[in-house]
Amino acid sequence: MMGQPIIFIDGEAGTTGLKLAALIRETGQFELLTLPLDLRKSAEKRREALNDCDIAVLCLPDEAARESVSLISNRNVRVLDASVAHRVSPGWTYGFPEMTVGQQKCICEARRVSNPGCFGIAAVSLIRPLTDAGLIAPQQSLSLFGISGYSGGGRGLIDAFEDSSGLDPISSNYYVYGLSLQHKHLPEITLHSGLKTPPVFVPSVGRFRQGMIVMLPLHRSQTAHPGARAGPALLPLFEATYAAHYRGARHVRLRTAASFRTAVTLRLDPEALNDTNDLEVFVFEDAAEEGRALLVARLDNLGKGSSMAALQNLRIMCDLSEPTRLDSGPPSLQKN
Repeated sequence: MMGQPIIFIDGEAGTTGLKLAALIRETGQFELLTLPLDLRKSAEKRREALNDCDIAVLCLPDEAARESVSLISNRNVRVLDASVAHRVSPGWTYGFPEMTVGQQKCICEARRVSNPGCFGIAAVSLIRPLTDAGLIAPQQSLSLFGISGYSGGGRGLIDAFEDSSGLDPISSNYYVYGLSLQHKHLPEITLHSGLKTPPVFVPSVGRFRQGMIVMLPLHRSQTAHPGARAGPALLPLFEATYAAHYRGARHVRLRTAASFRTAVTLRLDPEALNDTNDLEVFVFEDAAEEGRALLVARLDNLGKGSSMAALQNLRIMCDLSEPTRLDSGPPSLQKN
């Protein structure tokens, strides 16, 4: 690839597209191909741009993303899709570089990469290390609970929370949705977590713009590993598993229980990682019974859950990024 890689964002005017475009301009590592505002809905101009770039980034609704892929005839154009459309499609690489040791290499070599969803990457970050280690059986039934900032719902939900004079304002501070149990991220979570059974997933939205937490509660009886079944405590086993799985990872790290032992009251702020590309994993346990655990992932839904993850994937695809995993050094065990 000669010169700076040329990036075209199809759907630049959306929440993810706007943030990603700003991040790309800040890096100075890419040339951003843009269309004038009055031409962004022109099928012909979009087709030209999609075929004139090195990487097309799709920040579009699912059907529109599929349409954009169909418009690409230039075999040299690579695609990074931020929609749900291709996250479980054959021939597409899942854009979570820290998911396994070899995933970054797969992304680097891929022609088609699907950027993870915010709830998706959080759930996979918790479950995949456990299925890989044999602590959770693929057929195990699990339950997930999550809360996200309202920016995860795109422009419509942002306006509903921020504009009380709009057509459909939201006055509540919190609500649960996805009560049909058919959330759009479930296929992604199931496949990339290594599960055979879709979890019960209960998402919610809070009155804060960005940031999120996803929780996986577990009883000892849900584990498959003899060491977990025999005890005595789940916490050290889970912490050791996450430490090994994310050893040397720059953007995914384990926060150990030791970080919280001096706290009078345990609290996790969903906004703590806002404006970063980081994801933190926590393990909590019932100290009295030692048979119940709570696994938690925390991230920025617009960061590691969206635009910043897309920038990370672009850098990897263009071989411009810092290594996602360090070449050497101790496991990423954070004490504070």
